[in-house]
Order: sequence, then C-alpha cells, then structure tokens
Amino acid sequence: MSFNTLGLSQALLKAISKKGYTTPTPIQYKAIPPILEGKDVLASAQTGTGKTAGFTLPMLHLLSENPKEKYRPIRALILTPTRELAAQVYANVKEYSEFLNLRSAVIFGGVNQKPQAASLRQGIDVLVATPGRLLDLQNQGLLSLKRVEIFVLDEADRMLDMGFLRDIERVIKMMPEKRQNLMFSATFSKDIKKLAHGILNHPVQVEATPENTTVDAISQKVYRVAKGLKTNLIIKLISDGNWKQVLVFNRTKHGANKLCKKMVSAGITAAAIHGNKSQGARTKALSGFKNGSVRVLVATDIAARGLDIPLLPHVINFELPNISEDYVHRIGRTGRAGASGEALSLVSADETTYLRDIEKLIEMKLPVEIIEGFEPDPNASTQPEKRQQRGGGGNRSRNNSNSRNSNSNSGGQKSNNSRRPKRSNDKRNHDRRN
Repeated sequence: MSFNTLGLSQALLKAISKKGYTTPTPIQYKAIPPILEGKDVLASAQTGTGKTAGFTLPMLHLLSENPKEKYRPIRALILTPTRELAAQVYANVKEYSEFLNLRSAVIFGGVNQKPQAASLRQGIDVLVATPGRLLDLQNQGLLSLKRVEIFVLDEADRMLDMGFLRDIERVIKMMPEKRQNLMFSATFSKDIKKLAHGILNHPVQVEATPENTTVDAISQKVYRVAKGLKTNLIIKLISDGNWKQVLVFNRTKHGANKLCKKMVSAGITAAAIHGNKSQGARTKALSGFKNGSVRVLVATDIAARGLDIPLLPHVINFELPNISEDYVHRIGRTGRAGASGEALSLVSADETTYLRDIEKLIEMKLPVEIIEGFEPDPNASTQPEKRQQRGGGGNRSRNNSNSRNSNSNSGGQKSNNSRRPKRSNDKRNHDRRN
C-alpha cells in the first residue's frame, strides 16, 4: 500500500514525498480513511508508529478542502500533555502543510506568552496546545475555540496520568458540540474508554502496535549491584564501551541531577532533563544529545515521554521504575526502525520487587550479570524504599507539578502491553497545569 491510495490531496502527497515517506504505517492506513470520511476515531498507537501523521495528514486535508482565508478562526485543536510533544506535533503540522494555504501555531507554558499571543492575533487554522497555557490564554480573551471543527486529543492516557481530566473537560465546553473528535492513546484502558465515551460520537476504533516488540528488537540485561556502587558501575560501562549516545533513567529529579554531576566529573558529557529544568535548558540538553555534543542524557520518566530520538543504541535504567509499565516505555526508546538496541538495568536489593513485577509484565526472565568489584550487597534489604523517601518520585503527577505556566516534561510512549498496573498510591492531581 502507498500513500497515493489513501485519498490525500496532491499537496499533501508532495509534502510526504519530500520527507522521504512512501508507505504508510499500520496506524496511518487504518486511521486516515475513517478520518477523511469525517468520522470520530479512537486509536491505540504508541510513539514510533507514525501516529502523529496518522491524524495530521487527514486533518490538514479536510481543512484545506474548505479554506477560510480572509478570517482565520481556530478550526483544528490538537491538545497534548507536554511542551516537547506539542513542539514535535507542531513541527509535523508545519512540514505536512508546506504546500497548503493553512496557518498553524503552538502554545505551551514555560516561555513568554507574548509571541504566542501575537501568532494567534494574526489568525490561524490549526492550534497545537498544552492544557494549562491554552486555558490561560482563553481566560485572557486571547483565543476562541467556538469555531473548532476538528479536535485531537493526543496521548490521552498520559493526559489522565498527569491529572488533566478537569482541564480537558473545560476545553471541551469551549468548543462547538458539532465537531469531529480524534483520540489517540497508548492503551484502551477502562479510564480511556470512559473518557472516549464522553467525547466521541460512534467512533471507529483502530489499533496498531510497533513492528518490533519489546522482546525481539531489544537486548535486555540486568546487572545486580550494590546500591552505593551504581554510579561507578554506570560510568565504567559507558567509558569501557565508549558509548556515544546513552539515555539514562532515574526515578527522581534530584537523583538525575546528582548522577549528571558525577558523570561530568568523570569526564563524560552529560545533561539532565526533568520538570525543574527550564524549557530553554531542556531544549538545549536534547539538542546537544542529538548532535553528539552530549553523550549521556539523564531523564525522569515523564521527561522522556515523547522524545523523538531515532536509532538510540543504549538505554540504562539507573533505577528501576516503581510502575512496571514504565519499564516498557523506557526501553522502547531504543531498538526502533529495525535497528538493534540495548537496554541495561542496574538493580540493587531494594529493587527486587520492581524487577519481579517487570518480568511478570513482559512475561520473560531477564538475564542477570554480576561484574567483579561491583557485587550486590548480600546483607541489603530487599524491601522497596518508601515512596516519600524519594522526594515524591513515586507520584509522577505530584513530583513533576509546577506552577500553572510550567509544563511537566516531555511526552509520548511506546508500550506493547495494554495492561496498566494499578496505582494504589497515585492520586490524580487535578490541579496540575502546564
């Protein structure tokens, strides 16, 4: 199948060809036709499946068929949970609309609102936004959603995880009842289906998983190690292997900063990315990581969601996540586009329970290695540390919440398991803003 068979306009096909794409991904050929027919769509798709083009291309096609050139009200709204994802989606909208007479803009917190407000005043067809900044600007009378024809809710599961339900409900009330709704999520959980029921009208349900599964595309290994030796071990692995691009996960923002400093002291260029970092610092860190000037990017879970880092060779779990599903999200950053990837986990005694839960989730026993000089402590407790002792790292919503205009970290996911572990201690923070 080629893009030519999907019913897209010549202008869009030209833009697709310019990007070098010829064949649509499964989510694209499943989602694009019903969207072009004007139907509501509920789609399950992870980062790495081409989901953004799956809703962007047909949305642009529909808007271009009925242009509003003189006065440009906001006709399409794409709502994303994080700044980084908003910026990525906007970049896609710009690229695909290159040969169309459509204007677009992106708004998110953490930066000066004046340039964003100026873009809105000029009139735009497509708005990509995070909830907090959208509501701020709407409250100031700087934008109106009364003419929205197409509403896209991207990464709906992450929206719920981050406590944006109330904000979503407020945004929906600002739009006309008669509109086309598109909802994309990594999973079809009970909460997602409930949300979809309240937003979508007789939706077409489509589902696509990445071509490579967690197991067959990624080499996974566990290093059993004493807690106090983790830092020296990770420095040894990166230095001895001469690894040039490594994404390292830490459970807390404080831990990420601490590890980053240790690496820099050891002569390894590293940068941290998390909710306490300014948008400028996060953008700089990611840019350095992509261009090779930064070898190691140390990130918290939410911060790494949705980061577009192609062909990432190494992912290291400096600490295992306390939510099993996040392990799949983490290691899903590597082994893409047919390339091999390596996912290593440094596991101390107090993470034994987390490891067991992860193995249960992915339905495989992970191979274990012990390196001489970095042996695990035989006397250490196997009981997990209490969450409150991690500086709030166990509750991702609370741990990464800032002021209204500060957005939590980057967004997107790659999971090939629809089962979501229960989060008994994860109360939603409905006042979460970005």
